Amino acid sequence: MKTQAIFLMAAIAGLMLAGCQRQSEDGPTELSGRLFVFNYRVASATYMITLKKIAPISEGTTAIAEFENPTGGDPLVVRQKIYTFWDKITLESPDLRCVRKDRPYSVSIKLVDASDKTIQTIKTQVKSDLDQTVLPTRPLVVGPIYTKNPDVFKADGSIDYGHDDACPA
Repeated sequence: MKTQAIFLMAAIAGLMLAGCQRQSEDGPTELSGRLFVFNYRVASATYMITLKKIAPISEGTTAIAEFENPTGGDPLVVRQKIYTFWDKITLESPDLRCVRKDRPYSVSIKLVDASDKTIQTIKTQVKSDLDQTVLPTRPLVVGPIYTKNPDVFKADGSIDYGHDDACPA
């Protein structure tokens, strides 16, 4: 009976290790978060993708993220050096225009080593639960102390949040 229990525990441990090995064969990271960040104070929207490190990452590794451009045209590309001691990797796009609610936008991430060899590719989609039209088109504040933007908050007391008519339908 003891021999069977030991064999069963060894078999379970072996399966658990095999599961861990399969994960790391897919790459050293896994997708842990994806969203749009809307910052109304500075009138910006960006993609934010987070990856969780699940295996060692070699020195000199770079993440290359291609974010679908909501205005159309070429994707927005970000290259970011990955440090070996990071447990979490955050990739953020440049500022966006024309993000639409409930529309899936494609994101492709490639991790390459120091010799530019691809070690992992991740493809995903990001949907926003808000339309970018909720943001003003100009920052509400300017400067280091959050001074009201005079282009938005006029001297006569009126407020002009602006409107972006250049977005495709």
